[in-house]
Amino acid sequence: MKSISEIKEELQAANENELPEFIGEYQGDSRAGVIRLVETAAKRLAALEKERQRIEGMRRYEEQFAEYTYICGIDEAGRGPLAGPVVAGAVILPRDCRILYINDSKQMTEKKREELYEVIREQAVSWAVGYASPARIDEINILQATYEAMREAVGKLDPQPDILLNDAVTIPGLEIRQIPIVKGDAKSISIAAASIMAKVTRDRLMAEYDKEFPQYGFGGNKGYGSAAHIEALKKCGPAPIHRRSFIGNFISDVR
Repeated sequence: MKSISEIKEELQAANENELPEFIGEYQGDSRAGVIRLVETAAKRLAALEKERQRIEGMRRYEEQFAEYTYICGIDEAGRGPLAGPVVAGAVILPRDCRILYINDSKQMTEKKREELYEVIREQAVSWAVGYASPARIDEINILQATYEAMREAVGKLDPQPDILLNDAVTIPGLEIRQIPIVKGDAKSISIAAASIMAKVTRDRLMAEYDKEFPQYGFGGNKGYGSAAHIEALKKCGPAPIHRRSFIGNFISDVR
């Protein structure tokens, strides 16, 4: 008979597909420690089923427009920061895609975003990101710069999408049919995937800028207006990647 510690190790090593077999094998064991392990496995299995149901719910727009071959989700990261570019993500997922734990990128940890970034990159039919620099944001405003980054991301896709599912916006200058969905990054698996690709791409870029301009803490604040960031801005003045049109409330000299 296996010891409880051996069974515990077996559970820890079990993947999601092995949980029913684990429960079936040990549910007749009367040892209190094993009973608790079986209960833990059952809870994991229940949580997994709940996640699968959530993902099915996030596929409702993809199912609604299933007559289109290539459905593309669009989202952005970085409209609000004081520094750095705005980044748009565009993702075409396989028709039967059910990647678990995809969600609005803001609702997950950095570690989970990084994990899902790699999964999406491997499984997507096509994905791309577009950028608008701080200078471009200052030149044409953040909304127009965001649209520009989105058009760039869509233009890089191969194959080109037949329909766009957008997080709340309608992008001017595109002939592809667009469906704006309010809070779409929490409602559509395609938009959520795009939000992850945009967010991870931008966060990695800000981590690189942190090495160049360490005084602002870009690695931690990602360019957003944290108290420490604003204090550094007042003390050191703006870096080349600061958005001049965003920082006037904090410093008088924005050159």
